[in-house]
Amino acid sequence: METLQMLGFGQSGWGSTLLSAIAMTLVLTLVSLLVGALLGSLVAAAKLSRRLGLRWLGNGYLVLVRGIPELLVIYLFYFGGATLASALGHWFGKTGYVDLPPFWVGALAVGLLSGSYQAEVYRGAFLAIPRGQLEAALAIGMSPFTRFRRVLLPQVLSYSLPGLGNVWQMTLKDSSLISVIGLVELMRASLMAAGSTRQYFTFYIIGGIGYLLLTGLSGRVFNLAEARVSRTQQRTPIRY
Repeated sequence: METLQMLGFGQSGWGSTLLSAIAMTLVLTLVSLLVGALLGSLVAAAKLSRRLGLRWLGNGYLVLVRGIPELLVIYLFYFGGATLASALGHWFGKTGYVDLPPFWVGALAVGLLSGSYQAEVYRGAFLAIPRGQLEAALAIGMSPFTRFRRVLLPQVLSYSLPGLGNVWQMTLKDSSLISVIGLVELMRASLMAAGSTRQYFTFYIIGGIGYLLLTGLSGRVFNLAEARVSRTQQRTPIRY
């Protein structure tokens, strides 16, 4: 009975906090994935470029981001960013310490990490497209934008879907690291509930179950999307 009360939605229960934290985890993961998609697309384009400088820049991004611990990246963005913002504020006459919003800083930091893996997913998807299709589109006079919209983008998204499923799962679990900067997502809510009630085992298990549910359901969604895309590719030829 005591456990049910702690998990309830009353004044002394943590049910509402945990549900809100699950929603925050999903939103944070989604925003981070979108930030990573933008960065990953740019890095993939740089690595596929014929210009040596751009390829070096793309490789440098991957080496730097993957070589630094994820937690250190979050600390650099949040605490280092706040220090930089405070220094800029003092330059313009503002006194005191400038706090940065944990959600957006966390989404940017996790998105930076996610982008380093999405870049390789997009690059591999591009290389999987048959060269003959690109040559045919060029031969019939397609404009660059039309080639991108009708040939490149649909197939890159199709080939990258399995890899993006893995990146989503990784980003979902990396979102737990944002708890160190005070954002109340699932990990932070579990820590708060465990510390307040001294029921560490109970709430850590509940937090773990929450992550398992999120990863299991999202994995199912990606599997369904892959199956649908596979059927579409088999039935619908590419029209130029």
